[in-house]
Amino acid sequence: MNEMTRLERFRSEVPQPDPDRLRANEDRLLAAIAQDARRLGQDEEGRPRRFGQDEEGRPRRFGQDAEGRPRRFGQDAEGRPRRAPFRLPRPAQGAQGRARRTASRLRRFGLVTGLAAALAAGAVVVATRRADPPAVIRTMPAAASEVLTRAAQNATRTPELHPEPGQFLVYESRTMDPATGEDRDRRPMRYLSRAVRKVWLPVDGDATGGFIEEEVLEPKPWPGWPIPPEARENLGRHGPSKLADFDDRAEFLRNDYAYVSRLPTDPRKMYEHLYTQLGNTRQDDTDAWDRVRGLLTEAYLPAAQRAALFRAAAAIPGVVTVEHAVDAAGRAGIAAARVDPVLGQRQEYIFDRETYLYLGERSVVTDAARAGAPVGTVLTSSAQLSVSVADHGPSAAARD
Repeated sequence: MNEMTRLERFRSEVPQPDPDRLRANEDRLLAAIAQDARRLGQDEEGRPRRFGQDEEGRPRRFGQDAEGRPRRFGQDAEGRPRRAPFRLPRPAQGAQGRARRTASRLRRFGLVTGLAAALAAGAVVVATRRADPPAVIRTMPAAASEVLTRAAQNATRTPELHPEPGQFLVYESRTMDPATGEDRDRRPMRYLSRAVRKVWLPVDGDATGGFIEEEVLEPKPWPGWPIPPEARENLGRHGPSKLADFDDRAEFLRNDYAYVSRLPTDPRKMYEHLYTQLGNTRQDDTDAWDRVRGLLTEAYLPAAQRAALFRAAAAIPGVVTVEHAVDAAGRAGIAAARVDPVLGQRQEYIFDRETYLYLGERSVVTDAARAGAPVGTVLTSSAQLSVSVADHGPSAAARD
């Protein structure tokens, strides 16, 4: 008796399900998968919800707690200092853990009639993974942004930093971010938090090896909303303290110097990098434009990679020029911008009008209903004040 014969006779006493029962099980399975997919990418009313939004679809920046209140790096969900070591999550163990991992991968397997039949018959199923689909090939179109093209042309005209392994890149900036949530009486609150930041990031490591010193400034009101008392509780200087307890970004989203100094210097290759694991939709263009921010904010690219980034970003569909834009420090410049129709905001990257040196970024409301604020409101703003190299992070005596 060979293996196929044994398999055929295994649980032969179980009758084969009829086709109607198979179709019913298949329909229930596909409906559950579709419902799960909707929940992953939509809010409670079925609208698309992107990473970085709260349960009501409002933008929420990294550094806020579950209720939208500002939270400094190195604090727990209730705002208390947290010094837990950085650890990778422990994988689930045993049959239940394997079941959970298997369930989370349903959409990557071919689960159709065969699985429905097996579930109906009570048989054990071994699902084989289908071959990964071919990668989406993005062809870089002609650059449409004159601002970014000029920024690329001027990238080599500023003094270059040459940080070494073991050193720190030090970023000083001024920021304004939306804060939304509920106060202690569970009433909704909205305001704009402001701060001056000094961040030390290791040249050859992730954010868990960094430090932050921050001065929380007087908040600004969200249009039509009073500033709640909670917004002023942490005014003043804090730190230096640990920047982050974990940094689980994907490899292609890293922005430490050791990584970005190896990025392509060919604009077409940089364009492909911006679209890593993205497709050809308008939402993918929005995500690629957001990734440009990750390589500009508290990140330092060598001149060759910086020029390639600007030329690649100039070719992202939908980029326009904003002739007058002001960063968080009040410096006026010219911006390359792109509208995010889901958030109802225009994301602007601001450059000096003469030197085309990067100044900062801001988001401006273009759709009041989507953003929850009047058209023209600036909800997010930053100003990069300086970038330098240090041999050491802040002294241990100075840390919280």
